[in-house]
Amino acid sequence: MKSDNNKRKLHPRNQHRERYDFDQLTQSSATLVQYVRLNEYGDASIDFSNPQAVKALNQALLKQFYGVSVWDIPKQYLCPPIPGRADYLHYLADLLSELNDGQAPIGKCVRVLDIGVGANMIYPLIGNREYGWHFVGADIEVKALQNAQQLIDANGLSNAIELRLQTSPPSIFKDMIRQDDAFALTMCNPPFHGSLEEAQAGTKRKWQGLAKQSAKHTTDKKSTILNFGGQSAELYCEGGEEVFVTTMINESKQFSAQCLWFTTLVSKAANLPGIYRALKKANALKVNTIEMAQGQKQSRIVAWTFLNPSQQRAWVTMHLTKHLL
Repeated sequence: MKSDNNKRKLHPRNQHRERYDFDQLTQSSATLVQYVRLNEYGDASIDFSNPQAVKALNQALLKQFYGVSVWDIPKQYLCPPIPGRADYLHYLADLLSELNDGQAPIGKCVRVLDIGVGANMIYPLIGNREYGWHFVGADIEVKALQNAQQLIDANGLSNAIELRLQTSPPSIFKDMIRQDDAFALTMCNPPFHGSLEEAQAGTKRKWQGLAKQSAKHTTDKKSTILNFGGQSAELYCEGGEEVFVTTMINESKQFSAQCLWFTTLVSKAANLPGIYRALKKANALKVNTIEMAQGQKQSRIVAWTFLNPSQQRAWVTMHLTKHLL
């Protein structure tokens, strides 16, 4: 299989570091066949600006690499890039390995809270198949959770993934972390933009980057919303990424003893100074910033804990010992 230099930036355990093998992928999912064509270099590929083609690719990847037999999302919901989503999970496993003699812990005793699980439910699907972790997926969208529940049922994952509806959208952890909960990790892919207009501007840049020149993919307001994919809660919130993450940090302190590590993706490096200030104000005891890259896209994970080293060891003994030993 040919290598892909851009994919070499992915985590060493990421299964998608090589160029996609479309012969194998089309065997996993016949739906993908209709979208595969030769690119200008004579290599098999798909049109990544075609949402249906990307969804078919995701279905094939999830089936071939993770044994997910059924996966689909409603129209206008985000269709996530599988390699980058897998990277987040692998780096979280590394974070836990620091308390496990350098080995990534596996098994159901590792419980993870996914804030904004979405209709695609991609993190719980990959995280459960790769590490056997159990997940709670939280979201404010009823329709998203309905689709996610269908995926749970279709793939026989009702014992591994639980969904919770956040009925108070301004809140993030409230009511999602219950009194008897203990999570090794929380994770989140926060809304990137600060407004609908900003999201639409980002869409236009996306199409330009994909070199979409044909008239059928114009970037007028109607087609922008349709082609971009993503509900409002997935794409933007008032104040954008920095405000969302700052709110998350402020709330996390209330649940400091129930979570070993809180984490979030941060797409905009310019937001980091404000996020670090919020973490300092919240008295986070340790903050890790983990750089990630997929192709030309740069991102990072910010992780924080309110537990000192001895408290972390005590937390592991109480909640993970059976798993880690």
